[in-house]
Amino acid sequence: MKNRSELRDIIIKVIYQIKILDSAKLDYSIEDLIKEQLEVENDFVKTSILGIIKNKKEIEKLANKYMNNWSIDRLNKVDQAILSLGIYELKYTDTPSVVAINEAIELAKKYSDLKVVKMINGTLDKIYHEEES
Repeated sequence: MKNRSELRDIIIKVIYQIKILDSAKLDYSIEDLIKEQLEVENDFVKTSILGIIKNKKEIEKLANKYMNNWSIDRLNKVDQAILSLGIYELKYTDTPSVVAINEAIELAKKYSDLKVVKMINGTLDKIYHEEES
């Protein structure tokens, strides 16, 4: 059984795949993409992926609002997936804000360079302070 941090890693991998397939205009099944990553079905993974897709426009709007002189589409697809998951967890789930931000930062440390880690941290922190108050 995977813990939540490991499941978040899977979520960003699937979101990354979706972004690649969408940009190539290829057909895919979200269910199949999830099954490739997980042996056992998991509601947290499925709900998060579907939630990120459903709220894509709002998530991107929030990211763009709080990224200094940047837009989410300028990030590479892995960083977009990490930031999207962080924003999704902050805005649409009961995950404690500190956990959502920390988990996104840990994923960024694993897959991104220090500048991107700081940018993701700053963006999520601004969203937390501005949108939650």
